Amino acid sequence: MLQPNQLIVDDAVNNDDSVVTLSFELMEKLQLCKGDMVMLKGEKHHETVRAVAPNLLCTINHIEMNRVVRNNLRVRLGDTVSIQVCKNIKHGKHIFVSPVDDTVQGITGNLLGVYLKLYFRTHDRPVHQGDVFTVHAAMRAVEFKVTGTEPSPYCIVTPDTVIHCGDNPIKREEEEISLNKIGYDDIGGVRKQLKEIKKMVEFTLRHPQLFKTIGIKPPQCILLYGPPGTGKSLIARAVANEIGAFFFLINGPQIMSKLAGESESNLRKAFEEAEKNSSAIIFIDKLDAIAPKRKKTHGEVEHPIISQLLTLMDGLKQRSHVIVMAATNRPNSIDPALRRFGRFDLEVDIGIPDVVDRLEILCIHTKNMKLGDDVDLVQIANETHGYVGADLASLCSKAALQQIREKMNVMDLQKDTIDAEVLNSLVVTQEN
Repeated sequence: MLQPNQLIVDDAVNNDDSVVTLSFELMEKLQLCKGDMVMLKGEKHHETVRAVAPNLLCTINHIEMNRVVRNNLRVRLGDTVSIQVCKNIKHGKHIFVSPVDDTVQGITGNLLGVYLKLYFRTHDRPVHQGDVFTVHAAMRAVEFKVTGTEPSPYCIVTPDTVIHCGDNPIKREEEEISLNKIGYDDIGGVRKQLKEIKKMVEFTLRHPQLFKTIGIKPPQCILLYGPPGTGKSLIARAVANEIGAFFFLINGPQIMSKLAGESESNLRKAFEEAEKNSSAIIFIDKLDAIAPKRKKTHGEVEHPIISQLLTLMDGLKQRSHVIVMAATNRPNSIDPALRRFGRFDLEVDIGIPDVVDRLEILCIHTKNMKLGDDVDLVQIANETHGYVGADLASLCSKAALQQIREKMNVMDLQKDTIDAEVLNSLVVTQEN
């Protein structure tokens, strides 16, 4: 039962660090208008200030926030936060920020001019002491931490606010999650599929008692299928990172052994280790290599491993907080026993992206790039029919490398670091 002013955390559709979204009904109940400021409180008294905006698709008693905001509150999807109206928030005279050391390795120079002024120039942004935010520019994603504000502990940064950037990068706190880890907002073109997967995973891990009460086994196994390069492995890693689960990778071809019994032993160890470290996600890549249709199997060593996998999947403890995700390019080549009722509770088709999906993927892969005025991502999305996510990532990477080659003459390759101004001069063009 939710307490008054407590809301359930959902993922945000937009990537604006400064805004959280609520349902129209909740905004009316709290007497909030678009752009009003609210104070949010998460785990261990962590708090931050954000602007609010309405969203027709947001469920009442839910709040949508992106990964940056969730990290500042130390909450994950499905957790709860408290909300209260933040009236009379003042404009900041000064704010003090420092870069996070593991995001500025290899960069020197004017971080204020290249990154911070870019971040704060778009609109007035609320900041709270202790906030960490990410700036995508100059081929890098750099994280900064707000170490102080005047007035304290929060304010709105306006064009008149003086921004002080510390020269010495600071270390990330132990409980702070690296925002550079793969998350849901790093995967494009699979929004519908991700929604299905998130719903099942979060429901299973957060409400196991519900299944026990009604006497059924919770859904714990998901099969992702589709062509190579569509993001199946990325989805599994993103789910693990977003819910804070341990990630165990089982590579189909690599786990197979010529020694009788060794492959089954490797599988058992992976499942045992996952149960010890739950919540955990076991990801079996190239499932068809482990469990092909038995009539097509060559030799005897593969038969026991299929039986072992079936036994392990059937034997998952209801309260173990372990999810099994598997991926295959050839769903019709895996053993039919794996696709019977009660094995893979959810099968998700990760298909070839359409033009809208391709545009979303291109936007994600170019978010750290400075694009020339002539770059038309819509045109590129239209011209790349049949491309999957990996193809589009390669296309963006090659364009950036081409731009770097053109600017080699202004880089001092003898140095271990590159000046931020030089990085900022790299402008990817349509020709690249």
